[in-house]
Amino acid sequence: MAEGDLHDKVALITGGAQRIGGALSRAFHAAGMRLVVHYHSSEAEAHALQAELHRIRPDSVMLVRGDLATGERLHRNLVFETVEAFGRLDVLINNAGLFYPTEFGQATEAQWDELMAVNLKAPFFLSQAAAPHLRKHNGVIINIADVYGERPLPNYPIYSIAKAGVIMLTRALARELGPDVRVNGIAPGAILWPQHGLDEMSKQRIISRTALKRAGDPAEVARAALYLVRDATYTTGQVIAVDGGRSVFI
Repeated sequence: MAEGDLHDKVALITGGAQRIGGALSRAFHAAGMRLVVHYHSSEAEAHALQAELHRIRPDSVMLVRGDLATGERLHRNLVFETVEAFGRLDVLINNAGLFYPTEFGQATEAQWDELMAVNLKAPFFLSQAAAPHLRKHNGVIINIADVYGERPLPNYPIYSIAKAGVIMLTRALARELGPDVRVNGIAPGAILWPQHGLDEMSKQRIISRTALKRAGDPAEVARAALYLVRDATYTTGQVIAVDGGRSVFI
């Protein structure tokens, strides 16, 4: 992939309809890419995003719905439908994630299976399915990890373990897929709050333990992803923390 040239190239973004995924979709579309945006339950947000981006550039975004926990067949189909629609695949962004507490002593195997399936298994098998197409174009994989993949979040042990796996997945795939495909990750910190269950005092406590003393913005994650795809042509196997310095304190 030529440095700085993303025009008419194709990205598949999982969980790309809202929150960080929506910011990723908008940033890569603005850079000239055609998108396949995967979503699961965010149907209204996905169609609104597609309409928004089609007003800018018609027929440049395809939506695909599916539950990433259902297994390898969906992973292969996502890649197949991307190549069928646009003729190529240049960038895979494994963004979709599942986040909920699993208190140790009360956690279940069903929770383990679900969190691992979405957060770790799906990125591995999507990458495996995408690799032959990415190799043709010196493509790029971006995995969205988490600062809690390095330092565990209390009461979220399974989630933290899964995100630690995403960090190792990034390093392992960089070795497996080089020199043809670069693989990097981003570990966001306090970018968006969970949609449920975090009070204002907890939010302020987290912000106080960042070097920049503020929450981040999804666009900051998207800019890091653009850098890794478009500009960082000699970077692979790395995970960049976009966390306002929170990892210094944790």
